[in-house]
Amino acid sequence: MCLPQWRRWIRPLVFTLYIGLVLTALPLCVIELNKKGSPASVKAWFIAGLFVMVTLPVSLWAILAHLINYTNPGLQRYIIRILWMVPIYSLNAWFALRFPKQSIYLDTMRECYEAYVIHNFMMYLLCYLRSSYPDLEFMLEQRDPVKHLFPICCMPPWPMGRPFLDRCKHGVLQYSVIRPITTVITLICELLGVYGEGDFLRFDSAFPYILFVNNMSQVWAMYCLILFYKCCRRELSPMRPVSKFLCVKFVVFLSFWQSIAIAILAASGVIGRVEAWKLEDPKSVARALQDFAICVEMFLAALAHYFSFSHKPYVDPGAPSQNCCRSFLSMWDVSDVGQDFVEHINHVSNSVRSTLPSRRSGASGGGDGASPRRSERRPLLEAAGEDFEPAGGASSGASSAEAGMLAAVPIDPCVEAAEADFDAEAGSDAGTHRGGKWVVNA
Repeated sequence: MCLPQWRRWIRPLVFTLYIGLVLTALPLCVIELNKKGSPASVKAWFIAGLFVMVTLPVSLWAILAHLINYTNPGLQRYIIRILWMVPIYSLNAWFALRFPKQSIYLDTMRECYEAYVIHNFMMYLLCYLRSSYPDLEFMLEQRDPVKHLFPICCMPPWPMGRPFLDRCKHGVLQYSVIRPITTVITLICELLGVYGEGDFLRFDSAFPYILFVNNMSQVWAMYCLILFYKCCRRELSPMRPVSKFLCVKFVVFLSFWQSIAIAILAASGVIGRVEAWKLEDPKSVARALQDFAICVEMFLAALAHYFSFSHKPYVDPGAPSQNCCRSFLSMWDVSDVGQDFVEHINHVSNSVRSTLPSRRSGASGGGDGASPRRSERRPLLEAAGEDFEPAGGASSGASSAEAGMLAAVPIDPCVEAAEADFDAEAGSDAGTHRGGKWVVNA
């Protein structure tokens, strides 16, 4: 093991360091508060800091509880990433409140993490379902199509099974791609002086366009999450998904629309310049109000996350013990996120190719008139039956077709991770389990 008995001393160590940090920072904050001529905004910053100081221990306790009981890495890594959202939001808003001129850069960095959280929440739900129901796609194929919700209830429902899961997954993942892109564009526009934050009707600035793109992307991601829950709420019921959905909605979506509402109030003149705060304009006041509200709200969010994403279902004294290095490295491993992004880009590019009209296939298809585009749209069984011709009889043809189909179907990363954990526990003497079959070692 990396460090023996680390589960016993990790929490006392972390909280001893945290108490030392608080005892150092609190007197400095009091000195800053009592400085002569300090603006009233420093009082708001000090009060927000008190909320931050009680928020962080709750979140750290929840994160450490999952690390100590890290018995299901396939699910708990997503939970830990979601739990980190509260301390990141809280600290980010507190620093933005103290340094208002740099707040736009801090706020945009915070918004990138919210896209990351939405992606992890969707993957958490999918991994739970696929680990509990290995035949999830087939099971959904037997159901009636899920009707769309208002305001697009007139659209035809999506095909059930794998197409439905893919559309929900990539509908959420698109926000995780678009949000960082718009964040980079925001930073560039701010540096060039053409961002115009809060100017909703200035169409020569970038703010209204970036706001529109972010709004549409976020609304669509939220819609796909709700539609996914509507379809799978019965299968998700053992994990109590309602409280988890509400936590994500509260932190991510409510804070976003709260910022929009405050910005509208500032643009309409309801929020004016506060002389005592020594801020330049109503937009700066609106931004400070948003950051202060987040610091207060994150304390409530930390409590909600602690109970909603509890570690208790993963407490298993009989589970094999993991060393602390593996647990901490697994918490920071984001290689799966890169794979999901690449998969999303490929999915979008394939969707665009399939919808674009192809005029060249008729000219280059040859005498039989078959086109590559038509071949790509054939069912998997039909394509496998034609592509893998028998070499020496019916049995060899069937074997080739089966091998082709197995090679063409990707192994789900959640299932692959579960098989790897099972192999590690069972040992290598008996054999290994791959792709749903046992392979006996020679």
